[in-house]
Amino acid sequence: MRPLLLSVLLLGPLAHAQNQPPPPQRPPAGPNSLTLPEEKASDVPDGQKISRSAGYVSQMRGTLKVVLGKLEEARNTKDVVKLNCVNEKLTQVKGLLRISEQSDVALQEAVAKKDQTSAEHEYTKVSIAQSKVEQLRGEAEQCIGQLAFRTDENLSVEMVVPTDLPNGDPTNPPAAFITTISPPPASPIQ
Repeated sequence: MRPLLLSVLLLGPLAHAQNQPPPPQRPPAGPNSLTLPEEKASDVPDGQKISRSAGYVSQMRGTLKVVLGKLEEARNTKDVVKLNCVNEKLTQVKGLLRISEQSDVALQEAVAKKDQTSAEHEYTKVSIAQSKVEQLRGEAEQCIGQLAFRTDENLSVEMVVPTDLPNGDPTNPPAAFITTISPPPASPIQ
């Protein structure tokens, strides 16, 4: 039941995206980028599925290292908001990488068994996970760049007290004077 749920979570946006107009093409992230335009898994030959899947997994491992660097950077700033934000993205990247590694192995097994449907399914999972990991990388970078509630660790507050205020602490009033009055004698005879 768990792999089915995972597949639904990963492929759910894909089914919704089929009813949408195609997204604009993104430029490659770098010289060794494997980001490709959206294509059907059935159009990719099995040999390329395996090599692209391995490349995607390798690229996700590199992204994991980058996000780990962002986590260290957030720790060094001692900003809990940034640290929590990057840590959340890191947890998601780790989960997607784990799924992708398992899907990469399953893809290789499916290609070896000549199971085209499973191979396409596993390849699609890896390619979707790769695009989500790249998105999480950008979000982690935004976490570091965002303004936190505290602007500076060396923040100081200067207090100006007016001179015409009364002295003393109004939350701690002075003790009241206690006077003892003895009642008059009850009878004139003592």
